Amino acid sequence: MTGRIANPKIEKLIVDRWSPRAFDGSEMPQEDLDAILEAGGWAPSAYNVQPWTFLYAKKGDANWDLFLSGLIDFNAGWAKEASAIVYVVSDKFSRSDKGTFENHSHSFDAGAAWVLAAIQAQALGYHTHGMTGLKFGEAEAALGIPEDHRLEAAFAIGKQGDKSVLPDFLQEREVASDRKPLAEIAKAGKFA
Repeated sequence: MTGRIANPKIEKLIVDRWSPRAFDGSEMPQEDLDAILEAGGWAPSAYNVQPWTFLYAKKGDANWDLFLSGLIDFNAGWAKEASAIVYVVSDKFSRSDKGTFENHSHSFDAGAAWVLAAIQAQALGYHTHGMTGLKFGEAEAALGIPEDHRLEAAFAIGKQGDKSVLPDFLQEREVASDRKPLAEIAKAGKFA
């Protein structure tokens, strides 16, 4: 429970979802991670090409240090206590029996996949924290991401830990943030 106030018609999981940095370092069962990532795969996408790939490492596995090293130092400092780190990659092209063409919405579609994964994680009692503080360039090379794909972001997954595991300056920020009012994010008609 975050104490946020929203339109009562909004799904509680959506309102209660927030992005802590304090994780408890606990192990995540593979079946939980699989459910979270499969939920992401249920996202809608243009032409149903499903242009996302989730690359992941679980805390302590053979890829953990590699995945941590792709984060900027600030993010690696707290994400090291997460149960898993997931990199979201999108395919910039659509491939079908009609040929290959640029996919204008690959990033948008991968974002939809990430948010469904985040909501599924919340439903299972986990928290997620999305990050674009990555070592872009280095991370793609280290993870073998092809040039026709785009590294979009990463996210940490885990059980929320006590904020005392964080540096002092982050402890005060370890609260669910409010959101802009609807009037600031939705406009009837033209932009301006």
